[in-house]
Amino acid sequence: MRAMILAAGYGTRLWPLTVDRTKPAIPFMGRPLVGYVAEYLARNDIKEVVVNLHHQPDSVRAALGDGSRFGVNLHYVEEPVILGPSGALDNARHLLKGETFVVINGKIVTDIDLRAALHTHRESNAIATLVLRENFKREAFTEVETHDGLVTKFGGMPASRADDSEQESDTGVPLMFTGIHIMEPSIFAHIPQGVFSHTITDVYLPAMAKGERIAAHVAAGMWYELSTIQRYLEISLELMHLKGRQYEAGMDCMIEQGATVRESILWDGVRVGAGARVYRSILADGVRVESGEVFENCAVVRAELVQNEERPAKALPGEFKGDNFVVQLAR
Repeated sequence: MRAMILAAGYGTRLWPLTVDRTKPAIPFMGRPLVGYVAEYLARNDIKEVVVNLHHQPDSVRAALGDGSRFGVNLHYVEEPVILGPSGALDNARHLLKGETFVVINGKIVTDIDLRAALHTHRESNAIATLVLRENFKREAFTEVETHDGLVTKFGGMPASRADDSEQESDTGVPLMFTGIHIMEPSIFAHIPQGVFSHTITDVYLPAMAKGERIAAHVAAGMWYELSTIQRYLEISLELMHLKGRQYEAGMDCMIEQGATVRESILWDGVRVGAGARVYRSILADGVRVESGEVFENCAVVRAELVQNEERPAKALPGEFKGDNFVVQLAR
């Protein structure tokens, strides 16, 4: 069985951390984020993996190599013009159309039992199965409505507990999509060719209108999606605390005597000077924190990386401070 990791997006909400790399290539807990996805597939006995590339493609290639480090064999497919989630499948159909395959977002960290989802799919006689989970926190993810094991509707964002009026799961909690699909080759009959397309609006909804079955597998387990700087920081800290760590540091980092670093993520080559204080912050590659400086609740990259860059519309504002560019985060 093969899988496809979607890794072509711009990662604008993670900017400036994505100024020199795409979102799946950012470091996360000692490896690139997309490396977690590759390892997850390998643990579930999927070793042949397709990865689509568009924005900063070399950053993904550098992060994953040939895949052997993560237990997989990789096939890269580049998109000169970005094609969207299902357009990416069309562009790689020559690698995927022979048998059942898995599609997974390159920005998630999970231990969901994929074998159980595959069992559901095989029993469903559906052209695709969506792996869902209960959205206990009612976070801003599209709701998915189901009946008798099939997807019936894609809704809006979940309502609060006080005024909840949308359909919920049997446990009273709305369902959300995890970014993991299982598909049959027959799905390609419903994917527009050679154009940008979205999986839900351009593939699933028209297929369902024609009577095709889209199955639902409601899963338990760990699941995180890292789409914003705030989420990246909070999820990193949550996992660091479970490991009993105060900070995560990449290669060639130096924290001088008398410096304080707590609840922070340091990428490669970071230097923190004597007497400096870093708290709840992300320091990207090569950042220098001078003696006595204080960085708190922020993301920091080298100023030279963004000097001539235009801030994306969805990105948080920042300011230049000496040799660094600093984005302040919510407390």
